[in-house]
Amino acid sequence: MFTTLLASAEGEEHSPLAVEWSELVLGLVVFAIVVFAVWKYVVPNFEKAYAARTAAIEGGIEEAQAAQKEAKAALEEYTAQLAGARQEAAAIREEAKEQGTQIIIELRAQAQAEAERITSTAHAQVEAERAQVLAQLKGEVGSMATALAGRIVGEVLDDSAAQKRTVERFIAELEESAN
Repeated sequence: MFTTLLASAEGEEHSPLAVEWSELVLGLVVFAIVVFAVWKYVVPNFEKAYAARTAAIEGGIEEAQAAQKEAKAALEEYTAQLAGARQEAAAIREEAKEQGTQIIIELRAQAQAEAERITSTAHAQVEAERAQVLAQLKGEVGSMATALAGRIVGEVLDDSAAQKRTVERFIAELEESAN
């Protein structure tokens, strides 16, 4: 530098493209120091940041894959549970159908038994009423027959044994004619 100033002061002409060896050496030394400082301090920080970022990304990917596997396993488990629940529900429905059918059969049997009991009670009641009506009829027919026989014969039939025989004979004749 000094040489350039001295040369320009002395009046020498200096070419603008001429390289000063001292500036070149000084520039190379400064460049080497900057490269060394960058290589020593900046590049390791970049590499650490790059490694941390790579690890974070890979860790995130691994976590995502693990979460996806867990979700898939949970889905399979829930699907299996759902299938089991559907089978259980179907079994419960089938059992309820069978129980309903059994209850209907039992209720029909009870209704049939009740109907038969009512029918037999009604038949027995009708039979009892029939026997009672027949007994009343026999008594009334007997008195009417006795009165009629007394009018025909012209005597009063007060003899109860004779009255009874006459009535029985008359009713027997009526039953024979009805059959």
